[in-house]
Amino acid sequence: MKADGPGGNIIIPKEWSDAAETIARDSITSPPPIALICGARGCGKSTFSRFLVNTFLSRSSKLRYERVAYLDTDVGQTEFAPPGCLSLSVIDKEIEDLTIPCLKTPERAFFFGDVSSKRDPEAYLNYILALYDYYKEYCMFSKSKSSRNTPLLVNTPGWVKGIGYNTLVDMLKRIAPSHVVKISVPCERKNLPDGAFWLDGDCDETQKLFEINSARQDFSDRLMLVQKDARLLRDMRIMAYFRQCIPNNMNISTIRELAHALVSHPPYEISISSVKIRHLHCQVPRTEIFRSLNASLVGLAISSEESEQFSHCVGLGIVRAIDTSKHLLYVITPVPQSTLEKVDLFLQGFVQIPTCLLQVEECMSPYMSANVWDLASKGFAARIGDVEFKK
Repeated sequence: MKADGPGGNIIIPKEWSDAAETIARDSITSPPPIALICGARGCGKSTFSRFLVNTFLSRSSKLRYERVAYLDTDVGQTEFAPPGCLSLSVIDKEIEDLTIPCLKTPERAFFFGDVSSKRDPEAYLNYILALYDYYKEYCMFSKSKSSRNTPLLVNTPGWVKGIGYNTLVDMLKRIAPSHVVKISVPCERKNLPDGAFWLDGDCDETQKLFEINSARQDFSDRLMLVQKDARLLRDMRIMAYFRQCIPNNMNISTIRELAHALVSHPPYEISISSVKIRHLHCQVPRTEIFRSLNASLVGLAISSEESEQFSHCVGLGIVRAIDTSKHLLYVITPVPQSTLEKVDLFLQGFVQIPTCLLQVEECMSPYMSANVWDLASKGFAARIGDVEFKK
């Protein structure tokens, strides 16, 4: 089966299309399916997930859903949110190109602050379960009938050995999906164990397991390419995310042009006293907080009344500069001002600004007080509590 997209054609194996159609068909007389896709790194999990989304949303299918929920648990190679985030997105349109991810504002997201779960598997799993709980609330308590009838897709990382394997097993046990799609590759030692590996005893009859093969036969070469380019792909995702700061009519065709555009882009001016700063996965001495924060990438979050750990991340920002004498942070972000006004927490992890965006001479200027969005002179300064945002 051939799936066409603007980025090129992709051949969908028959066993892939059979599995996707069976999952959709199984939901006719039952609650919406919860499908989890797992397998080794580079086996095609994301591509199959996009194809399954389209199977649910296809207008040519009698099984068509109005929307699909997508729980992205791969913090290194994210689908709809920027790297370092765990997110739940709701999709209501078919994905045009199955070969590439696309940016979309999630329904709910948490900033894990790293590209792998290995630093804190427990927190990683807790974030995923919190997003799953949010999905259940979305379906159970929505006034819309179509929202209550929303299937869930869970895409997982390709780290399936050691701690990664144990975390995947815990995820499967806690979420208990109705359908599990396990994609195998020609290199047997890279694969997950045969059968329902996450179950301690007999197979749960309420769960259906689909064991399919990778669409790529040149897996060994592809795996080397995926591992080599993982950092590059993340950098491209981050650059695509911050490209949203720049007007669409501005012609930007190279990374250097994007770097210059971001450097000259007026940042938001935020009072240091208006936000809390929390470092993830490490402790930073109080005397070094600003040194650590300067020229870094942060998660912009809104504190949760229940727990600061589960603060909702609304996007990422680049701390362009810090002026301690004026107690101001200068932040570049595509997050809308109306949302940014609610942000009261900066989360700093180990997700880094792409090096290519820092290799611009203007980046060496210490502070940006001469180049900020300043609408105060036009009477448009927005003050929320003791937080002042100028754009």
